[in-house]
Amino acid sequence: MSTATVPPPQSVLPAPPPPPAVIHNCPSCAHWLPDGTLACPDCHALTYGRHLGALAAEAQSFEAQRRFAEARVHWQTALEFLPADTRQAEGIRQRIGVIDSRFAAEADRKARWTKKLGPFAPVALFLLKAKSFVFVLFKLKFLFSLLAYFGLYWAVFGWRFALGLTATIFIHELGHYIAIKRRGLKADLPVFLPGFGAYVRWYAEGVSREDLASIALAGPLFGLLAALGCWGLYAQTHYGLFLILANLTSWYNVVNLFPVFGLDGAKAILALSRIQRGMLAITSMVFFALTSARNPLELGNVSNHYVFVVLAAILGFQCLAKEAPEEPHTATLVYFIGVVLLLGLVLHITGLQASQLSELTRMGFRTH
Repeated sequence: MSTATVPPPQSVLPAPPPPPAVIHNCPSCAHWLPDGTLACPDCHALTYGRHLGALAAEAQSFEAQRRFAEARVHWQTALEFLPADTRQAEGIRQRIGVIDSRFAAEADRKARWTKKLGPFAPVALFLLKAKSFVFVLFKLKFLFSLLAYFGLYWAVFGWRFALGLTATIFIHELGHYIAIKRRGLKADLPVFLPGFGAYVRWYAEGVSREDLASIALAGPLFGLLAALGCWGLYAQTHYGLFLILANLTSWYNVVNLFPVFGLDGAKAILALSRIQRGMLAITSMVFFALTSARNPLELGNVSNHYVFVVLAAILGFQCLAKEAPEEPHTATLVYFIGVVLLLGLVLHITGLQASQLSELTRMGFRTH
């Protein structure tokens, strides 16, 4: 059902893209076409199909960048090269209607605020549009929070550890940010919480369970890459701090997969059925059993591995949750299991190496 929308003011819209050259021969069957023919009467091919494809690609790109005025102009231009009664034309009219609804909502919101602010409305409008100090300060919250996070750990553990930890946390959050942007959604730069972690603020309205799960798991996936990077640096330099960072990074990314308290795992399992949650719990317990040696002295820091017991227990409880999709989503399950197992392997091996490094230190050997 169509709805009436309010188009944006003409002052908002940019100039339309240049028109293509006039086509007199069908691109498909070479039938001669008179001026203004939009579809071949013989093979029904669209006369300006290539131009329409380029317009649609540019319009979608503008929408992903939230440049809706440019997107509307490109969609409107595309309508001029499509027969009015085609399915493609109806789809484009719907896209234009959605964009016009955004402009109408923005105009309505501005009108309400103008009414509330009264004589102060022009000043508020100026502050919103101008690159004022307040606006820039708000945009720099990412940098300020990052420096505060780094400063806290520098004061407690020294600048080398603080720099490494901050970098791995940033890489984790960068995974979320990139996954969100790839889907054309709006996201703010990460905000760091000294003493806790960081988060990316974004707007998930209308996002499917599968996309939400992919965005949630992108953080631990990038965290895995950060852990592997630290591990690789340790292999090259034999500097013990890199080994500690690799172990710590893999550990807190596994913890982040706990499906509780708004952690990444809590969003990821929304796409998993109860059976799939049970399969993930069993996988975690099997991994714990395989990596926990019979003789605890063989393992080093065994306590790290109990995160998999906790993960399995929480997943087992989530099997009883009321909110679980009936249709399984295999891709999310494979993604989740893959990230868990790879993080677990890095955690296990770096734990062994850290234990051996500590033993060498106690025996009096010099380490880098």
